[in-house]
Parts: sequence; C-alpha cells; structure tokens
Amino acid sequence: MIQFTPLQQQVIALAGVVQAARMVDQVAKTGSYPTAFFEASLRSLFAFDAPTVDAVYGNIQGVKLGLRSVVDMLTDATNQDHVAMGAYVRGLLKLEEQFAKRPDLQEVVASRLGHVNFKAQHFSDDAVELAASISAIYQDTISHLPYRIKVKGNVQHLEQTKNADLVRTILLAGLRSAHLWRQLGGRSRHFLFKGGKLAATAEELSKQLSPVTDNGSLH
Repeated sequence: MIQFTPLQQQVIALAGVVQAARMVDQVAKTGSYPTAFFEASLRSLFAFDAPTVDAVYGNIQGVKLGLRSVVDMLTDATNQDHVAMGAYVRGLLKLEEQFAKRPDLQEVVASRLGHVNFKAQHFSDDAVELAASISAIYQDTISHLPYRIKVKGNVQHLEQTKNADLVRTILLAGLRSAHLWRQLGGRSRHFLFKGGKLAATAEELSKQLSPVTDNGSLH
C-alpha cells in the first residue's frame, strides 16, 4: 500500500473538491459529465470508514481528473473555465465551513446517505438513480444553509431534472471532499501561500497514473 505524505494527502482531498467543481461546470454548460470520475466522486459519499484518503475515491485514480484540474486552477488563472472552477471550489469550502457548524444537519445527511448506500448494495446501484436520491438529500439539508452556490451554465441543460440532480450530487461529493481537506489541515489561505507547492504535488501524483482525455475519461 502506498504511503502518502501529509501534503500529498491534502492534495488528494483537494483534488476531490476541484474534480467536483470541474464536473459541476461541465454539466451546467454541456449537460455531459465524465462517467468514471462522477462515479468515483459519487462513491466517496459512501466511504464512511475508508482507511486512507485515496480509498475514499476507490483509489487515487478516482481523482486523476481532479489532480490535473488542481494544476490547471493554480497555474493558469486566465482561462475562463479555470476561473469558473475556482469559484466553485471557493464556494464549496465556504459551504463546508457552515455545514461543519451544523451537527444536526450532518447527522441527517449521514443517516440518509446510509439508506441510499443500502439501496445501492441491495437493489440498484445505477448512478443516475442514486443521484436522484442524493439530490433530494442536498435539497432537504444543504440548501437550507445561509450560503448558496450559484451554478452558472446553459439554462437548457440546467432545467433538466437529471442534470439538476447530477449537479446537487456532485456538490455534495465536493462538500465531503472539502470536509476531508479541512480535516487534513487544508485551508483556503494555502492557495495563496502554498499554491505552487500544491500544484507541484498534484502534478507529481498525476504523472504516476494513467492518462485522462480532454473530456475526462480514462484511456
């Protein structure tokens, strides 16, 4: 089993946040999403007792898109897609700060995710069906926090129920990763003071993995 340094563990969790941000932006703008990475982020919601940070996503390959996106976000701030991605990342970190202060909501979310996980194990593990159930959890809990993430994209795509469910599911997965990032010592100020080191670590980790195509699929 690979032993990751504390900084590498932080970056893997951050990759989970950034991967979610990238997928939200993609669904909102195009109505499409990278299936392999969506499923890795989705499964992270059920990784209640993962022994290591990479195991939260199945393995580190599950956040390969996120690792590459960390590099993009921290090294090319002029690209509009990277700017949008960064805005969602900041939003998720802010939302997690509020969620962390609501143990009552945390309990509800954990309980309902447990029920969805049971359904996935014993009845249907179809990702789109699970997204509908997780979307309802988000609406009943996270949507009631003071801070709201504004999703910008193509109205034609965002008005479709399936896509709205996907966006909420991805946001909840991003929130889970944001919580993990903070547990591992990650802070928003690190983007300013440690951005180069975070990007270099993400680059180093991603080079150890199989490539990702531009649309986010593995090959």
